[in-house]
Order: sequence, then structure tokens, then C-alpha cells
Amino acid sequence: MMIQVLKSKLHCVTVTEANLNYMGSITIDEDLMDAANMIAGEKVQIVDNNNGERFETYIIKGERGSGCICLNGAAARKVQVGDVCIIISYALMDFEEAKTFKPTVVFPQEGNRL
Repeated sequence: MMIQVLKSKLHCVTVTEANLNYMGSITIDEDLMDAANMIAGEKVQIVDNNNGERFETYIIKGERGSGCICLNGAAARKVQVGDVCIIISYALMDFEEAKTFKPTVVFPQEGNRL
């Protein structure tokens, strides 16, 4: 049996930009992506702690070291700059493997710094 489990999480990042005039996605600082074991194109769930919104999109690499967390396209309507969000990715794995799998959880500091 295969189940979906938490693979990685960026816990409590701050939205730095919302760009409505873009095709869609979330732009994430590449340093944060590396720390959280996330890749460009990966599907993620966004949870906005300020307004309770929960939605899915995919990752675009942002400038390394910039602290960028930018919601693009329609997702830009779901957040405000300054909102605190959790970015979650999941993996599909065998039930037995999932029992011992350890997700990567990153707790960025102010300014979305590691």
C-alpha cells in the first residue's frame, strides 16, 4: 500500500511579494528550497496563518539569499504581503517506509533567513 506523507515543510515564512500578473505558482528563495529538500516544479500546499487560506501550487526558484516568498497569479489574491505561511510538500511512499521516514522541517528566522 502507498500512502501520502509529509516530506518537507517551511514553517512560518513571511510572504514578501504577491504578483497577480504572473501565470501562477510560488517563488521561493533557492536557499530555503535546498534547506527544505524542495525542487522547482514540485507541488506544494500553502497554509496562510493570518487568514486560514489553504491552497496548492508549484514552486519556481527564487534568487538565492533573497528571502523571497512570492505568490504569483491567482494565488496572489489568497495572501497579503507580510502574512505568515507554512509551505508543505508531500511524498507518496510505501506504508512500511513511511513508518520510519523523517520529514525535513525548516524554521526560518526573521526575513526568511536560515
